[in-house]
Amino acid sequence: MHLKTCALILAAFLLAISAQGQTPAAPAKPKSTVATKPAATYDRALLKPALLKDQAPETYQVKFDTTRGEFTITVTRAWAPLGADRFYNLVKHHYFDNARFFRVVPNFVVQFGLSANPAVNAAWEKATIKDDPRNQSNKPGTLVFATAGPNTRTTQLFINLKDNGPNLDAQGFTPFGQVNGDGMKVVEMLYDQYGESAGMDQENISKGGENFIATHWPKLDTIKSATLIGAAATTPAKPAPKPTTAAKPAAKPATTTPKPQQ
Repeated sequence: MHLKTCALILAAFLLAISAQGQTPAAPAKPKSTVATKPAATYDRALLKPALLKDQAPETYQVKFDTTRGEFTITVTRAWAPLGADRFYNLVKHHYFDNARFFRVVPNFVVQFGLSANPAVNAAWEKATIKDDPRNQSNKPGTLVFATAGPNTRTTQLFINLKDNGPNLDAQGFTPFGQVNGDGMKVVEMLYDQYGESAGMDQENISKGGENFIATHWPKLDTIKSATLIGAAATTPAKPAPKPTTAAKPAAKPATTTPKPQQ
């Protein structure tokens, strides 16, 4: 019994020594709970401009949620039917979401309308609409499509920061909407220290999208979202009537930059 007891004690001692030389396995690390940034997404319908032809309501409102705050614009279709319809379809499919106000010239205009997604910009580059006869002046707070000449409106727009009627009315710039109430206080706060510099870089902004702007013009304010509100957000629009005559091709490419103040 004595020998067996010693043997058992010795075996236990050797086992303890052996265990001291071993390293316990580290517990498995839990999977990271930090969400990765999703890839930029957009409504794929925006890749086919020819199919986005809904007729806008006679009046409708669009709410802009921006990095400077919110403002709304009321559109009156009778002012410029083709322009109102184009803007309606762009907003309906969230074209302006995450895009920047890329040209802010104090005492002149705030310009936007280049998508954050290069593929969308490429799709709309030549999707021009014919001009509307102008029946409103370029007063402060009016919303207007930018052009590069007759019949070249595509997606770019500007908001007048002052009465630009004496300078722009005769050039065919046709207002179709108006910033509501105190909304101009938000518009006037948009970052303007780049002046014309960023506005002159439209080709690169169009091709590079948000990645290019974030690298080269990072302080430009962003449209978080532009959405239809009120009745326009819930009432389906009637299809626009088909034109009776074919539209003539635009004489100039749609770079869509309003001329600077003379």
